[in-house]
Amino acid sequence: MAKRGMNVVIISRTKDKLDNVAKEIGDTTGREVKVLVADFTKDDAFENIEDELKKINVGVLVNNVGILVSTLPRKFLECPDLDQVITKVINCNVKTMTKMCKIILPGMVQRGKGVILNMSSGTASVPFPLYTLYSASKIYVERFSQSLQAEYRDKGIIIQVITPFGISTKMTCFQPTNTMILSPQDFVNTALLYLRAGDKIYGSLGHTLVGWLLCTIPHNMLFSESMQTNLQKYLERVLHQKKSHKTEKTQ
Repeated sequence: MAKRGMNVVIISRTKDKLDNVAKEIGDTTGREVKVLVADFTKDDAFENIEDELKKINVGVLVNNVGILVSTLPRKFLECPDLDQVITKVINCNVKTMTKMCKIILPGMVQRGKGVILNMSSGTASVPFPLYTLYSASKIYVERFSQSLQAEYRDKGIIIQVITPFGISTKMTCFQPTNTMILSPQDFVNTALLYLRAGDKIYGSLGHTLVGWLLCTIPHNMLFSESMQTNLQKYLERVLHQKKSHKTEKTQ
């Protein structure tokens, strides 16, 4: 957004990281960057945000914050500290997007223009065992966004939900990039090309194909105990190999 000439506000929970990103954006684009610190897993995350953003005409809102239950896929009752996890996932993945839309949307309606991009997940394409809580929170993002677009399309506002699959980030253990697993930079560049392509996009051609494939596979295959077990073993092996490789590099 800054490269396209916009001043930006960035909000997250770690001030040092925010300050580093703000400096990088300012140095490379010359745009102004405002930093707000908030932990969206907490109930009181919005105490200062609304006051700070009232002073700004926000033209584009990107709701990108989200957390997984755990790095490895788990059955619902296997999650440690399940009560705390439930609260954190709902606060971060569901409540935050809803509250940010509530804060920003009135100004867009008043000005008769604006863009809201809400980040869902490809795991919301079908019921997704082992990612039950996460995928359920992301289907909320999808349905909320599509309904909101229907309500406010005539006001000149674009509201779009983006449902990616593999992106090489900390959440996905920085998997090597390829045609299906994109870097964040590449994914953003392709996703923005589809800004007017509808109220829901996958963000890239490869992810669109994966989404179509998932929706055609019979659910009883995805839900089988053997499929769940094999998926857990595969991801455990990938994570173990990654940790071993990292250990070898530091020795």
